Order: sequence, then C-alpha cells, then structure tokens
Amino acid sequence: MSIQGIDSSQLTKPERLLWTYGITDPKEIDLEAIAFDLGAKVRYRKLDGCDARIVGDKNTAIISINSEAYPKRQRFSLAHELGHWHEDRGKGVLPCSAEDISPQNIEAKSKEALANAFASQLILPNYLFKPRIIDRQPNLDTASCLAKEFNASLTATAIKLAKCSCAKVMVVCHSQTKREWFCRSNALSSEIWPISQVHHDTSAFELLFSESSKKTACKKEAANIWLTGPGVFNSTVNVQSAKLPDGTILSLLVVI
Repeated sequence: MSIQGIDSSQLTKPERLLWTYGITDPKEIDLEAIAFDLGAKVRYRKLDGCDARIVGDKNTAIISINSEAYPKRQRFSLAHELGHWHEDRGKGVLPCSAEDISPQNIEAKSKEALANAFASQLILPNYLFKPRIIDRQPNLDTASCLAKEFNASLTATAIKLAKCSCAKVMVVCHSQTKREWFCRSNALSSEIWPISQVHHDTSAFELLFSESSKKTACKKEAANIWLTGPGVFNSTVNVQSAKLPDGTILSLLVVI
C-alpha cells in the first residue's frame, strides 16, 4: 500500500498514526480528535512553570495546554504531549517547559527531544510535506505558505523545509544580544556556522531593532556577514528574515 508513491512501511510512527486515520490532506490533521481517540482529554488552562502537562495511567490521560500561549504554540505543545503519550504511556505526570517543547530541539536523544520529533512529524508529516516543496524555493515565503496550509508555526515549518531541502540551507534565530539556535540542511557542511550576533549590514539587523513585524524581501547578501567557515568569503547567500512573536528574528539562508 502506498501514499503518493511512498511505501507505508517506511513511514515514521507519527506518520503511521496519521495513515491509520486515512489522512491525505493537512487540513485533516485534527490533533484533538486524535487525542480523544487515543484516550486523552485535552484541556486549555493557565499553567505555571510549564507550557503543557500530561497526566496518564494505562489507557486514559489528561493533557493540559497553556491557554495563554499563542495558537500555533498550543498546537505544537499538544502534538508534543501526544508524543509522550504514544511513547511513555502510564508513566505518571510529565510537565514540559517552554524550553522542552521546541521544534528546533529534535536531534538530541532525550525524551523531550523525541517528543519534539514526534510532534514535528505529526503536524508536518513527510509524506504530505515533501511533495509540496518540489520546484519551490527554500525561503520564508514558501515556509509561510506551507505553515498556513499545515496550521503550523513559521519556525517549525522553516526547520522542516531546511531539513527536507537538497540545497545548502541554514535556519538561524537571533535575539538582540545573541544567536539563540540554528539548524542546517544535510547539504551544508558541518564546518559552516552562523555568526553569534546579527551583523549591522544585514536586512535582518534593521528588522530586529525596529517596530516592524513584516518579513524582509528575499535578498542576496555576502555570506561572510552571516556565516563563518571554509569558503564563506567567496560565497553569497539568499536570505529572508521574519520577526517572531517573542521579538527574535528568524532567518533562512541559502548558500549560493
């Protein structure tokens, strides 16, 4: 059996879960309905000290989501807790902080990282995502369109876009004082690193220190004002940046 040419036996656990419900379109991914079917009730309420919490025993659970978080954050938090419920069912109370629940933290081997990876695949499954990026440019305009289609955050979608891209892509997040995190595509050398602070000659710098919340236009800039490592002084990048709800700047770079 196949989904858009993909063998269902090659799907990840969250993708197989979606497949059992016959989901073939992003709009069909109803996380609350999935939670209910898996024996978990979802409640939205104010939480102190964490963004989400799951309390479960055997076949039933209650998932609490911070009602004060913005909607896309709540959605990723719910998917994260479903990852815990799928993998750690019946292991008591699991409170998850904002730092635990992050789409950029999916490569470590901790339980929280595994839950983040589960959430990313549940909201942005490869079998629906990859066909939609064929012949599309890896930039934040593309990520924004896909984020709307999948009801996902721009951050999670940009990371997914980079991970699935065959181009030399880096996604990096900066605050006004430092680099917060970054990820790169497999095509980009592990010797290439983003600079620790946003360079004043970049369009991202102006956005970071302004009141504007608009994305910058895709722009070609010198690679060495964004990156360090072999060959950056002889390269350029296509870059686009956007301000996130917390005031940090998300930038997607393609090394040319």
